[in-house]
Amino acid sequence: MSRAIFLNFVLTDSIVVNTIESGLTKIEMILMIQRPAVQRLPDIVVNELEKRILEGTLKPGDRLASERDLALELGVSRPSLRVAIGRLVAKGLLTTRHGGGTHVTDQLEAHFVDPWQEMLNGHPVLQSDLLEFRQMLESNAARLAAVRATDADIERLDAVFARLESVYATDDLNACINADAAFHQAIAEAAHNLLFGHLSASLMRVIHGHISDNLKHLHERPVLWNKIHAQHRAIWRAIREHNPEAAAHAAEHHIEFVRKSMNDNAREDARRDVALRRLGDSKT
Repeated sequence: MSRAIFLNFVLTDSIVVNTIESGLTKIEMILMIQRPAVQRLPDIVVNELEKRILEGTLKPGDRLASERDLALELGVSRPSLRVAIGRLVAKGLLTTRHGGGTHVTDQLEAHFVDPWQEMLNGHPVLQSDLLEFRQMLESNAARLAAVRATDADIERLDAVFARLESVYATDDLNACINADAAFHQAIAEAAHNLLFGHLSASLMRVIHGHISDNLKHLHERPVLWNKIHAQHRAIWRAIREHNPEAAAHAAEHHIEFVRKSMNDNAREDARRDVALRRLGDSKT
């Protein structure tokens, strides 16, 4: 004869459920049939906006769409949207300005960037370690991008690289620096690893001043300037062709070139300083 017997359980919502015991405990059976808690609309909006910030769709400094447009896009009421935005402001991920809209903060990067930037300025020896870390990060990001990049990622990378080619042919050094950073960031985001994207953005902010000085140094030397652009092209092409090993090698070679260039630049500056001091001494 079967052991099965009918049991009656009264759930929290007073619905009576007839079920059959088949080796499960009463608690296990209740858990199986208990309905999941309903998520409130503000919770859903908070989750969606946090996801966009994490994936880089919303970047530090970006302004959110108007309340009306964003509520329409997310399919929620404006009061629900306001509650969600208030929670994200409390978390430090958004900031609101009277008459200036709602903007994404740099909360996810600031705690990394600020102390390291200060330490780098006070201890230039850290530059070598940061470049070593950047080399590991970017070579692996390029490898993953070559494997994971979607058609949309490739389209974006093509546009960023075209911009890089365009400005590298000009004397607008600030535009070159910005386009260079945007190219490397697009690769990090095409790797589809959230930490790669945020660490890349943070790292570029930490060493931005040193990278800018190095690009100025290279810009004055056409042969080296053409080399660095050829390296960018090699990375771009390998990712487009979905060749992970070639992409990783090209990225690693590029950062090694940057490291050597920055060291050479530092030595030149040191020699210049010594020569100027000697010139000053000879005139006294």
